Amino acid sequence: MKRHCKPPAPTSMQTAITRLLGIQLPLLCPGMSYIATPELVAAVSNAGGLGILATGPLSADATRAAIRRIRELTDKPFGIGCTLMMPGAADNAKVALEEHVPVINYSLGKGDWIAEAAHRYGGKVLATVVTEKHAQSAERCGADALLVTGHEAAAHGGSVTSLVLIPAIRRASSLPIVAAGGFADGAGLVAALALGADAVAMGSRLAMTRESPVHAATKDMVLQRGVGDTLYSKNFDGLWCRMMDTPAARRACRKPLGLIPAAFRASQMARRMGMPVMKVAIGGMLSQPQALRQLALFGAATESIRLAIQEGNHEKGVQLIGQAQGLIDDLPSAAELFARIMSEARTCRERVASF
Repeated sequence: MKRHCKPPAPTSMQTAITRLLGIQLPLLCPGMSYIATPELVAAVSNAGGLGILATGPLSADATRAAIRRIRELTDKPFGIGCTLMMPGAADNAKVALEEHVPVINYSLGKGDWIAEAAHRYGGKVLATVVTEKHAQSAERCGADALLVTGHEAAAHGGSVTSLVLIPAIRRASSLPIVAAGGFADGAGLVAALALGADAVAMGSRLAMTRESPVHAATKDMVLQRGVGDTLYSKNFDGLWCRMMDTPAARRACRKPLGLIPAAFRASQMARRMGMPVMKVAIGGMLSQPQALRQLALFGAATESIRLAIQEGNHEKGVQLIGQAQGLIDDLPSAAELFARIMSEARTCRERVASF
């Protein structure tokens, strides 16, 4: 008797995002600070997706070195992420433009100047948004696609869940959409496509791969957590932020950090990054009202994030994580994960078609 074997997972799936970015699979790794290192970025890109380098903790020189390291590890498209309200972000974006990085993902700021410069060499721009208004503004500023971050996401997701936010922004904008927040498997990919997205970004899932630099103790904690074991608070870094529910996180969210201790911790981080403290302070005062306080809160939170990721210290550290942590129960390589996701997506599509 002839044995009927399941066909292998597809090695490509073409959508508006894959065609735009020149990648094989509609799977992205967002620029997670201290996690999206050159090694993880390259692993994701080599597996057929798009890895996005985190530049938040990097100086301009370190960003340039990281970009060149990625190019040593892969010849595939990749991106870098820039949170524009952060000190040094504009300098990092300029480095990326000088290095002709294929994709630049910006957030929390106006990126028209990035789009104009990137388009001159054929680069693409991905704008992170959480509302329809943000999406329309990004489209006017020349963005090529949108990274739509729902309430379920780690760190700074929006106030609306992905289930509602994706179709709402699909109505508001004609740009291709990358859905982020709550996606960790093939069924999630199919669901996102059904809602109107063209790809998914899976930060929490890719943080739990063998190429991820997240400390082993922290990875073990994620494996033990469920979908409800997160906190969502504005007190940690000044913006609504999702993190793993731990005693340290509860302490950090109990009340907003005062300006003086926040400024002290931020100055420590500025020195760690090789940034002049006065440059950070002046940049904060000039950028927008209350920006200096927000920068201080960001800087203070950054050290807590680093401790959890790099040292596995959860007495003082805080791990940013999405609700998708409850869907994660192993540590595959990026390539193994993507093959599984595509196989699951095929099975899911077959199941839906049977209805």
